[in-house]
Amino acid sequence: MSVLIIAEAGVNHNGSFELAKKMADVAKAAGADIVKYQTAVPELVISRFAPKAEYQKESTGEAESQLEMVKKIHFGFAEHRKLKEYCDSIGIKYLSTPFDMDSIDFLAGMDMPVWKIPSGEVTNLPYLEKVAKLKKPIIMSTGMCEIPEIKAALDVLYSNGAEDVTILHCNTEYPTPLKDANVKAMLDIQKNFGTKVGYSDHTLGLEAPLAAVALGATVVEKHFTLDKNMEGPDHAASMSPEELTALVKAIRNTELALGDGVKKVTESEAKNKDVARKSIVAKVPIKAGEVFTIDNITVKRPGNGISPMRWYEVLGQSAKRDFSLDELIEL
Repeated sequence: MSVLIIAEAGVNHNGSFELAKKMADVAKAAGADIVKYQTAVPELVISRFAPKAEYQKESTGEAESQLEMVKKIHFGFAEHRKLKEYCDSIGIKYLSTPFDMDSIDFLAGMDMPVWKIPSGEVTNLPYLEKVAKLKKPIIMSTGMCEIPEIKAALDVLYSNGAEDVTILHCNTEYPTPLKDANVKAMLDIQKNFGTKVGYSDHTLGLEAPLAAVALGATVVEKHFTLDKNMEGPDHAASMSPEELTALVKAIRNTELALGDGVKKVTESEAKNKDVARKSIVAKVPIKAGEVFTIDNITVKRPGNGISPMRWYEVLGQSAKRDFSLDELIEL
């Protein structure tokens, strides 16, 4: 089964429906499986007293509140419905993360392939209950989480009807320093819960998501943007269209390189066995009847004769015919 690649558009459309459509085009062209957005009624998600995150202050300034910032970069349910129709029309799966109860109700009618729980909702019990009761596959990011918090969330999901849950390791600093990516924590999650695992990446570059694929991630999620210089909180930590295309290609190539894990001779290398391996050959000219000794036989390429692994079987036997220098020994 191929790694599921989620191209995270998030709110990098800056509230523009046309930009959101262009992002679907880019995700499709890059080869992603899913393009993901965010659905929210900002006033139901953020209080007017909520501060911005430090990375948001750095990218958008401190003059406005978090609520004011978010209101500018979200659009309504009607646009999301049209966006889903557009994604269907170009052949890429639409997905959106809900951030409030009304958004869950809305998205429940959108026939999404899976539900995505963001890191910030892992400790939101009513939210978890509501998503679980939809009884659909769930992908849950776990940025800022300790193992007991993940367990508590899983308990809520499973006790309310969820069955198919994939857990993504994640770090929610934008961008995440490589030293904090801790990709192997994905394996800790798998060890503790036995679920499918994956990785939601906020680092700059390809190294962390490719490491996750090599370690067995079944899902990789990555933010992208049309222009890193656009105004907004997430653009600077997102991939350009060209980088997204490179990531998808690199993931698919990594999957090819990982193979099926069974040690065997491949079709491409089989032809090289005789060229690279060696056989027992005449070290000097040998007359019929002479006994094979370490003085008259040796080991050289090619490998289409008697294997050197039979060395001691050959020593002491008599030559049944003449052999010239370097000729393959026959018994």
